[in-house]
Amino acid sequence: MRLSRYFLPVLKENPAEAQIVSHRLMLRAGMIKQAQAGIYSWLPLGFKVLRKIENIVHEEQIRAGHIPMLMPTLQSADLWRESGRYDDYGEEMLRIKDRHGRDMLYGPTNEEMITDIFRAHVGSYKDLPLTLYHIQWKFRDEVRPRFGVMRGREFLMKDGYNFDVDYESAMRAYDRHMVSYLRTYERMGLKAIPMRADSGPIGGDDTHEFLVLADTGESEVFYDAAITDLTLGDRAINYDDAAQLRAICDEWTTPYARTDETHDEAKFNALPEASRRTSRAIEVGQIFYFGTKYSEPLNAAVQTADGEKVPVHMGSHGIGVSRLLGAIIEASHDDKGIIWPEGVTPFHCGIVNLKQGDAEADAACDKIYAALTAVGLEPLYDDTNERAGGKFATMDLIGLPWRITVGPRGLKNGVVELTSRRTGKSVELSPEEAVKKVAEIYAPHHGHAPGTEPMAGRSFHTWL
Repeated sequence: MRLSRYFLPVLKENPAEAQIVSHRLMLRAGMIKQAQAGIYSWLPLGFKVLRKIENIVHEEQIRAGHIPMLMPTLQSADLWRESGRYDDYGEEMLRIKDRHGRDMLYGPTNEEMITDIFRAHVGSYKDLPLTLYHIQWKFRDEVRPRFGVMRGREFLMKDGYNFDVDYESAMRAYDRHMVSYLRTYERMGLKAIPMRADSGPIGGDDTHEFLVLADTGESEVFYDAAITDLTLGDRAINYDDAAQLRAICDEWTTPYARTDETHDEAKFNALPEASRRTSRAIEVGQIFYFGTKYSEPLNAAVQTADGEKVPVHMGSHGIGVSRLLGAIIEASHDDKGIIWPEGVTPFHCGIVNLKQGDAEADAACDKIYAALTAVGLEPLYDDTNERAGGKFATMDLIGLPWRITVGPRGLKNGVVELTSRRTGKSVELSPEEAVKKVAEIYAPHHGHAPGTEPMAGRSFHTWL
């Protein structure tokens, strides 16, 4: 994309209404524009990152064997009355009436609706296990929506639901989701720690939140420092291998890690002092097992092999897709702007032409742009007449991980400058070497081993 043809309304000053880093930088980088309190328009740059995050979530869910679908935003109040939650949920639920006076609501979550779908179509244990999920815009009427996409009223969320014949099967689904979430966040460049948590209004006994350490986090957390060294890396995961999944879950859940709601001071103090850590953190996902909490009142049951009819065991699993943009920025920025991890960056590499209109510089930039595109990367070429300092400031603000700077002086020596946004370090390379280096950097972020990646590097929407 050439910047002269793109819509990127960057701001030089911090907006007065923005209280936290991610909100300030998303507004300044031209990623979002507030429509009203807690509701935002996603401008082209923000929308690109949102889709990148959404695609990663889809890829990892499908790799784990989970099936995508889509449920409506508006729901009937009757289902919620059937489960007993309509009057209990609270004022965050936006309740409305249609023209016929029927009670409806903007869905804050989808346990009732997915259970209704299940009970209408599944009646035998032979159809289990089953996990369905969707990524959908939701609405919660927050009393004080602030902090940008970190606490809005309208937000994009992945929520999934497993249906199993008994507790043991449901806990295998729990493990499967935990591992798929660990890989999902890792691909986004995040260190998301699973922590024992309170289930809140959704209910359930077994639940973990996934939290990203950040000074602006809404939760206080307590953890063993050893957990921050854990990584899945390139290890192959067989989602049909229950023992492997359980071993990975044990690896991540054995070190002490809890939110302030479930913190056990005695257990925490039993850790060596050098290992004890406290911090603020941002919740980016949660997994629940809630058994028959919804299947019993909604009569979602299957017939077993011996002919007995039993309510299915269920769990739900959520990822805050739009919230993740804010979390990534809170965890990865400096005083100049955003620093995107390679897995979610809106453009893979920036190209800065120091002398727009110079025939040699223009030709070199065009050649680099074409070469990056040819290897499957998407560059952002600043071909405007802005001064060099302004171009660098914009590139730093929007946070592309890598930048190639092209100028007449370097070209006389046959080199361009490749700069890392994260470290600020630069190296001089030939244009061909710079393109090759950037392609090598992004190679791990383009697909996986044959047979494990159903989308084959395409976006979810193209694949679907």
